[in-house]
Amino acid sequence: MKLSVVIPVYNEDETLNLLRDSLYTALEEISSSWEIVFIDDGSEDNSFQILESFAREDPEHISAISFRRNFGQTAAIAAGIDHSIGEIIVLIDADMQNDPADIPMLLEKMEEGYDVVSGWRVNRQDQFITRTLPSLIANKLISWVTGVHLHDYGCTLKAYRREVITGFRLYGEMHRFIPAYAGYVGAKIVEVTVQHHPRRFGKTKYGLERTIKVVLDLFTVKFLISYSHKPLYLFGGLGLLLSFGGGLMLLFLLIRKLGLEISPFTSPLFPTAIMLVLMGFQSILMGLIAELLVRTYHEAQKKTTYTLLKVISARQQED
Repeated sequence: MKLSVVIPVYNEDETLNLLRDSLYTALEEISSSWEIVFIDDGSEDNSFQILESFAREDPEHISAISFRRNFGQTAAIAAGIDHSIGEIIVLIDADMQNDPADIPMLLEKMEEGYDVVSGWRVNRQDQFITRTLPSLIANKLISWVTGVHLHDYGCTLKAYRREVITGFRLYGEMHRFIPAYAGYVGAKIVEVTVQHHPRRFGKTKYGLERTIKVVLDLFTVKFLISYSHKPLYLFGGLGLLLSFGGGLMLLFLLIRKLGLEISPFTSPLFPTAIMLVLMGFQSILMGLIAELLVRTYHEAQKKTTYTLLKVISARQQED
């Protein structure tokens, strides 16, 4: 299977027939084999009944998965990736704001050697205050923190090579950070402009509260990308900084004692300095414990600390 189109669905029964027809029209342009994997995220309408009929009518191309309850878009995308078999995975929303007609263009871009092709909704058709503005701020923040600079992390329409997105698990709202994870393992990433249409049916499932979740998940992503292999660099660096600050305070109190004969014990700087030194020592110890946990994690699951692009070996050919 060359291509898998993964589509999370939540209360979208009014758009599904239109979506299927649009997908068929777009995918007929593709000469290679393809499949569509729908994941019903605990919909309360007739979404899964419609998806079930799709899968029965065309079992060669369509699969339908249903959750027992609503687990969220990230869980739905993770399930779709797990149950798909394509070498290339395209993610797209079910609300028809993303246009399936852009899928062939994403695939053509991948033929140029890219591992990730990310959609950019230049003319976004959403409310500015509640959707577009928070997204602009989040995109700037995510790009700055992760080092993978994209204009539109929130656009679901993206294409990935399977090998760059199967080495990690997705939680919370972390599906939008998949390009950052892919960049971490060395994927070649490019951004292309895609169409974006106003929502025709139903209502949006997201509000401003989602921005808070994204910011909190960003802390996790930054830690996993930058410090998952060497947590001592984070905790140890923080510990040294705290200890250095406490040491400077103690040095100041000592100089003041020797020069002006002022007792350091009467100054509030003394307990503050002692607290900083102790916190710094504890942070270093936490870093050492985290190092042991990371080593246990990698060795128990036989995970490598590197990712391979290609191996050319005469020995392997002989085997």
